[in-house]
Amino acid sequence: MGDPLAIHEFNEDLTLALEFLKRTRWELRELRKVRVWKDRMQILDVNKDYFEIQGIGYTHDEIVSLLQAVNTAFDPQTILEPTTAEYKEFNTGRRHTWAEDRVM
Repeated sequence: MGDPLAIHEFNEDLTLALEFLKRTRWELRELRKVRVWKDRMQILDVNKDYFEIQGIGYTHDEIVSLLQAVNTAFDPQTILEPTTAEYKEFNTGRRHTWAEDRVM
């Protein structure tokens, strides 16, 4: 992989990071994967182009909101757990089931 198309330095302001995701999302093709290290997050598309948020990783609580913003399929209960792998990788394109928000 080459260099990221865009980089955002996370400085404890979640709204700025979410705004970065909204703004840069349309520079990529269809999103495929998200890779999360302890200190950074990469969002990859089908062409393996990507952008990166540095300064946040799977050890931070705010990562849940960022992963949800790009429709990542992951378990919010276990995302903060440590791993022996270099990074955690998740697929994107999560879909909500019909009437998920309704109570029957």
